[in-house]
Amino acid sequence: MTITVTTFVHATCVALPDANKRWRGVLLRGSSGTGKSDLALRLIDDGARLVADDQTALSKGGSALVATSPAAISGLLEVRGLGIVKLGRSKRLTQVPIALLVDLVAPERIERLPEPAREALLGVTLPRLSLAPFEASAPAKLRLALTQIAAA
Repeated sequence: MTITVTTFVHATCVALPDANKRWRGVLLRGSSGTGKSDLALRLIDDGARLVADDQTALSKGGSALVATSPAAISGLLEVRGLGIVKLGRSKRLTQVPIALLVDLVAPERIERLPEPAREALLGVTLPRLSLAPFEASAPAKLRLALTQIAAA
């Protein structure tokens, strides 16, 4: 008998395509107002897909950590100043394996030359980085981090 453990985290999840057009999930973590939805919107505007905004369901699927959206908020993105926006089907995915954990922090908390960090969730160890989400370069830094993970 297989037992699936699901946990819910205060995070936004987006999916980005790799060089082989496979979707890889990024879990954007931070407290309210730290820029999860804002960074997600900028990534989506450049081809990423929304999996879940603000609350993400995580479960272990084989050796992968898989993200899905709670049904009540599926396809919805909170855009400050506009409200809750429903994204079209071409802008979202129902589930994705997580490839990277990103903690959103203030710019002064970013180390200039950080050591590689990892964290385990539901028994799956993933790379983790800290990112200042409101910097113009944040989407490019996130994509670069994913490229480095794929090359490792």
